Amino acid sequence: MYNVDMLDRQLSPTLERLARTFPVVAITGPRQSGKTTLARAFFSDKPYVSLEDPIERAFAQEDPRGFLARYPNGAVFDEAQRWPDLFSYLQGLVDRDRQPGRFVLTGSQQFGLLAGVTQSLAGRVGLTRLLPLSYGELPETSQARVIDEMLLWGGYPALHTQDIESGDWIASYVATYIERDVRQVLNVQDLATFQRFLKICAGRTGQLLNLSAVAGEVGISHSTARAWMSVLESSDLVYLLPPYYRNFGKRLVKSPKLYFLDTGLACWLLGIRSAEVLDVHPLRGALFETYIVSEFIKHRFNAGQPADVYFWRDNNGLEADLVFERGPRLQTIEIKSGKTPTGEYVRAGMRSATFANGEAEIPWLVYAGEESYLRGGVRLIGWRAFAWALAE
Repeated sequence: MYNVDMLDRQLSPTLERLARTFPVVAITGPRQSGKTTLARAFFSDKPYVSLEDPIERAFAQEDPRGFLARYPNGAVFDEAQRWPDLFSYLQGLVDRDRQPGRFVLTGSQQFGLLAGVTQSLAGRVGLTRLLPLSYGELPETSQARVIDEMLLWGGYPALHTQDIESGDWIASYVATYIERDVRQVLNVQDLATFQRFLKICAGRTGQLLNLSAVAGEVGISHSTARAWMSVLESSDLVYLLPPYYRNFGKRLVKSPKLYFLDTGLACWLLGIRSAEVLDVHPLRGALFETYIVSEFIKHRFNAGQPADVYFWRDNNGLEADLVFERGPRLQTIEIKSGKTPTGEYVRAGMRSATFANGEAEIPWLVYAGEESYLRGGVRLIGWRAFAWALAE
């Protein structure tokens, strides 16, 4: 069922598991993350229908029952949110025949697809999220790149399977996909202002989100900034990392940290066009931290799990860049962009676990070097090995 010639996507085992259980499987994620390629390859025995095609969409809207009658054994419906009535019709079909893995839906606008799923297909659909390539999914030639090149290129599959400059492709991506989607969803008339909003957000990756400050700098209202940020988050372009509190209810009432889910996109928005410029750029540390956080989130989504990851910070400046629960204990991760671990790195790793009052695992410190080993009670992990450490 699977085409071995394509990139090996780590979401595949999750798709296989869900297709054995749910009559509908949905793949969401940002545009150009590989959803269509994966769905067509993994479910190659099913007919493929793109609802971006105006002819197919017109047929579906004019004669929905006749349209769906062509696919008694199911199909892959690409960009399913383009025909919102699809979800209601599928509800009736799968309630009559709950054959597992019968229909597959993809959608680039997560909020559009989720609206249909929650209204009509709740309990009938296995929902997944496919982000750009993680380190373990990259071709060997891409994995061989040094860290600054990795940050600059990011993980969109086209950049690792086609002979194209990253800056050229991302410029086209922003113009063709992000701006088009924004026009469709928010009816934004002044794209120059939205582009400024995007660039200012890129400059704040890895920082606490202060929407009022962003809105003021862009020259828009707070409510507009909130709506635009919601679109970026729902489109899986950015992720808002919540703080960790022992009182779980407080996680939703404190400022999150903003992270782009692809460093290549963030670099382009910041005007960084070469690894040499990135190496001395004042935001290099924030971009490296962004890369590690996005790798963690990709790992969780590929496994079909919620991110369930947080950061921790107190008023005295003690912090842990990432915190996640491992059974009854906590795992803390400190992230440093230097290539040589120092004694200060080790001390920072130890401090990251102090808030857990002895309930934390051995703290991790992920850095931009190559070696991984235990030092001073801290597990130092080179950036290439981070994905394998998560899989342990």
